[in-house]
Amino acid sequence: MIDIAVVDDDRMLLDGLRAWLSGQQRLRLVGTVSTVDALLAGPARTAAVVLLDLVLGDGSRPEANVRRVRAAGSKVLVISTIADHARVVAAVAAGADGYLTKDHALDTLVEAVETVAAGGTAHSPELAFGWVKDTTPTRPHLAPRERQVLRDYASGLTLKATARRAGITVNTAKYYLDQVKEKYRQAGRPALTKIDLARRLDEDDAYGGRLG
Repeated sequence: MIDIAVVDDDRMLLDGLRAWLSGQQRLRLVGTVSTVDALLAGPARTAAVVLLDLVLGDGSRPEANVRRVRAAGSKVLVISTIADHARVVAAVAAGADGYLTKDHALDTLVEAVETVAAGGTAHSPELAFGWVKDTTPTRPHLAPRERQVLRDYASGLTLKATARRAGITVNTAKYYLDQVKEKYRQAGRPALTKIDLARRLDEDDAYGGRLG
């Protein structure tokens, strides 16, 4: 049984998840809140996996939210209805363990949560598309095979079809996607100067004070 919490201010989504998860044998919903502040202030902060909406109504930044939830000890699966590729890429670079749009089937959500809880990455075509569309100066250098797998998966092919087109196994295709994610995480961890650290502390204070 995997304990999960949901941070989202969409009442209809929360009600739907509560109803659906009540009949699940593999996942247990331990809390639903509308902000990361509320999550970290309550018992749901101990959840193994947190489903975190990409854009919350309190104006908090996705990257800051991901860092705070990860610092409290939970895995993070970002969910959203918004195709904001820059924010998705930034959230994963900040430490999110995967990204899904809210229109995925609930079985896909269960599989993604289990993957994240086990220490893996919940890859999706939407996340791959965000990486493909990244034009920021800090984007990492990708090897040719990494770019090929990324482009094919982002185009809408299944992971199995992506692997078949590249002449590799599904596990190898996942490995290449994992490598892309790790490169983005490394790119999202620049060496911090004292000024950078002070700014980071100010940002954390602005979004709820202490981490955890």
